[in-house]
Amino acid sequence: MSIIELFLVAAGLSADAFAVALADGFSLKRRRKGALIAFMFGLFQALMPIAGYFLGCGFAGLISSVDHYIALGVLGFIGGKMIIESVRELRENDCECDVKSLSFPTILLQAAATSIDALMVGVSFAAIGVKIVPAAAFIGTVTFAISLAGVFGGRKFGLLLGAKAELFGGIVLVIIGVKTFLEHIL
Repeated sequence: MSIIELFLVAAGLSADAFAVALADGFSLKRRRKGALIAFMFGLFQALMPIAGYFLGCGFAGLISSVDHYIALGVLGFIGGKMIIESVRELRENDCECDVKSLSFPTILLQAAATSIDALMVGVSFAAIGVKIVPAAAFIGTVTFAISLAGVFGGRKFGLLLGAKAELFGGIVLVIIGVKTFLEHIL
């Protein structure tokens, strides 16, 4: 697999991570948390192909039959929680938008939900004989960079929008979950 092909795979895998990072960035106040989000997304995008590589094709059928339900459930839950919290803040006219839904466990769930497709990529890499460690490291690095851009791009706009940014971010997460679900069932 050429470096260009690997970059295209990495960019494709990181699209959902970018969208979620952008949504997270809308309600971020601290840059350090943005770096953590990007790091976790990159880490999971690197680890999932390795896991898929070693689990092999027998396990791929099991995961691929439920991955869309997992993504819909996790992203729908997190997005719904963000929407509810932002509506409460807007009703209280409180523009203090410190998002409680971006706890470390929430970031882990987002990272896992956005990297499920990378597990399947790892299975396919095993089938075509790709050297998994360098490929996974490259995918993780690309995802980190793209997610970091998403977080800080979202943060820039989020600071301007206040509590409405969290509402928008929650809606984006729900849409990504529904999109992933629909892509797999249709």
